[in-house]
Amino acid sequence: MGCGRAKEEPKEAVGPTTSGRQAPNFRLSDLDGGEIELSSLRGKVVLVDFWATWCPPCREEIPHFRELYTKYKGKGLEVIGISLDQGGVSAVKSFAQDNRINYPLAMGNDQLVKAYGGIRGIPTTFLIDKKGQIAQKFVGYREKAVFEKEIQALLTE
Repeated sequence: MGCGRAKEEPKEAVGPTTSGRQAPNFRLSDLDGGEIELSSLRGKVVLVDFWATWCPPCREEIPHFRELYTKYKGKGLEVIGISLDQGGVSAVKSFAQDNRINYPLAMGNDQLVKAYGGIRGIPTTFLIDKKGQIAQKFVGYREKAVFEKEIQALLTE
């Protein structure tokens, strides 16, 4: 699995196997031992970011997600970071503290990666609408404005 920047197109075509389909539910432990369950967030717009601490483009997006979470949390946005690091919880927890990540993080697994169509490159970010359906899929780094535009549109639906 590699990490990288997006090509010129603003988002990856979601395609019939992804767009409009129900986002696969997951129940994961967050880094503090709490639980994150996607289905419990129905009625909110959810940004799910598959990332890793060693991936430079992933690291570049984190400040964007922190800012978007702070700005839109009260308006119905949730952000969930799913780490695909092999180093375990302690490495990700340390990274999260050093980078002041203010949204929930969990460790991903092969089953979750497969449920989301196989994550071939990171960062891979899904925007899930209030009905729990995948609205957008982004592969590679994106500027904050790209996410913000899509989030605003989903929040007003």
